[in-house]
Amino acid sequence: MANKEPLIITDKDEMRKWSRSARAQGKSIGLVPTMGYLHEGHLSLIQQSHIHTNLTVVSIYVNPGQFSPNEDLSTYPSDFQGDIQKLKSIPGGVDVVFHPHNLYDYGKNEGFVKNSEHEEGGKIVSCVENSGIGHETWVKIERLENGLCGKSRPVFFRGVATIVTKLFNIVDPDVAVFGKKDYQQWRIIQRMVRDLDFGIKVIGAELVRDDDGLAKSSRNVHLSPEEREKALSISKSLYNAKFAAENGQVDCKELRDTVIRAIQEAGGKVDYAEIVEQESLESMKEIKRPAVFCIAAWFGKVRLLDNMEINV
Repeated sequence: MANKEPLIITDKDEMRKWSRSARAQGKSIGLVPTMGYLHEGHLSLIQQSHIHTNLTVVSIYVNPGQFSPNEDLSTYPSDFQGDIQKLKSIPGGVDVVFHPHNLYDYGKNEGFVKNSEHEEGGKIVSCVENSGIGHETWVKIERLENGLCGKSRPVFFRGVATIVTKLFNIVDPDVAVFGKKDYQQWRIIQRMVRDLDFGIKVIGAELVRDDDGLAKSSRNVHLSPEEREKALSISKSLYNAKFAAENGQVDCKELRDTVIRAIQEAGGKVDYAEIVEQESLESMKEIKRPAVFCIAAWFGKVRLLDNMEINV
């Protein structure tokens, strides 16, 4: 049934009450965590939830804990009413949209961990710095978060793992669905759930691309038409690398060099280009077992992520 009106919940206690009531009725709950500005990639995660559970909760919350002060929290795109319309258009819809004002609000100073050096006109742009009040408990996945995105974004994954832990504790889902576009994030959440004994099944949904091959992302809106055209070099070079690897070219350095060169020639700046083992995310010299080629690259002021699994 399309155009199903979701229940919008903003309060943590009300969210818990809804989940407990659903469980008492024998219903299973799926959670799709998002930061809003939804696109078809997000909607595909909801369809996965429908397959595995009776009820689906979508959280919409831009998490300040995963942005360092020099990152783009203040410019992260937002369209809550547009998001609701998109959710209503999905066959089966969603049951709840959990849209909290601030999950770091503990009743003092609205819970933000303030840093006067990084406030812009009184607007807090990060929850990372600490002046002695507010949030101070963080979840870290020691090894998996160090490489790939963790190299250039050192606070990112502790912020992700912490907010996902909070969402798991509030929503109490049976299943949580994450997109494989953020491959390292998906593997980190899987490991966290295993290590901390959450009774939650974590599902990785396949990466969704636009017709031109660009991986869908909320940040794509910031690309100029020219930048977007140049950014296609990421997916094109990844497809070429996958084809080469599956036809016997297994030297990782040669594959990486070819992809880096293609992106740079298109005007991109490569943050990283790594071929790693799919579960451990350990770097590989030769592709002798299932691998994933992970890319982060800048085009203009937009940092784009992409990856491609290689199964040889």
